[in-house]
Amino acid sequence: MRIRKLLVAGLAGVLALTSGGISAARADAYPGPGVVTGSTNVHDPSMIKRPTGGYLLAHTGDGITLKTSSDRTAFADAGRAFPNGTSWANAYTNNGANLWAPDISYRNGKYWLYYSASTFGSSKSAIFLATSSTGNSGSWTHVGRVIESTASSNWNAIDPNLTVTPGGEWWLSFGSFWSGIKMVKINPSTGLRADSTLHNIAERFVNSKSVEAPVIHYRNGYYYLFMSFDFCCRGASSTYRTMVARSTSITGPYRDRAGTLTTAGGGTEILAGHDAIHGPGHPAVFTDTDADVLVYHYYNASGTAKLGINLLGWDSSAWPYVY
Repeated sequence: MRIRKLLVAGLAGVLALTSGGISAARADAYPGPGVVTGSTNVHDPSMIKRPTGGYLLAHTGDGITLKTSSDRTAFADAGRAFPNGTSWANAYTNNGANLWAPDISYRNGKYWLYYSASTFGSSKSAIFLATSSTGNSGSWTHVGRVIESTASSNWNAIDPNLTVTPGGEWWLSFGSFWSGIKMVKINPSTGLRADSTLHNIAERFVNSKSVEAPVIHYRNGYYYLFMSFDFCCRGASSTYRTMVARSTSITGPYRDRAGTLTTAGGGTEILAGHDAIHGPGHPAVFTDTDADVLVYHYYNASGTAKLGINLLGWDSSAWPYVY
């Protein structure tokens, strides 16, 4: 059964060749999410393997919701990163507690948490940084605002993802709709912006310019840009799907499997809705001891956002597929 599943998943990866449109892969060729149990209601998840063992997951919620797991299967609630509120973010959330799309990592002996504050449909947004020595609820120290967009900006400062190059450079990609996905250089000493340059790495010109939630994963000479196309947050009517492109440079240009630039709407589909899995997107990727791991959310038939975890395989052309 496992061999058959791998073959089917490989077929999905090989056939999903088109640029930003309908994939050639059959929807039923995509695998279902792997088995997860316990506290699995999530939205916009980010997950890492902890240096002390087990896993830490952060996702959208009041004060940023945390979950832990010892085995990447059973998950338990672990409180909020900010149980006492985030007054510094109130100007962007209309005084709401809900914070979006955290990106969690462990570097230089501590945990780093980038997250966004906004309201739905607005480009008045900001990305903030906090750090912690343990990653536990209530242990996070506010560092500062990394970048903000305004109501008149043609880009949106949400959905952050930190990538560190093999040479030690830090880069933060982010963005949603408007003019697409952007990138700024980060000072590794502070975690804040290193300069004023704003790089454009992906843009889409159909479906309300719906591209967002970037994650950049380095592997064997390529930077792989994972992102979401189409529409989230509509329950079982969500059309989110997970796309990929790659570049030999962190700042691009990124091209999909057909050679289309991501700045021209390119992206190769690797996962989309199928069966009772609706709108799988907002990807996160990390390397574990057994494989590269894809973490995402999807909606079930009743419209509840759930945790999805699958593994990534790599075909003979060094393109990823989901299994």
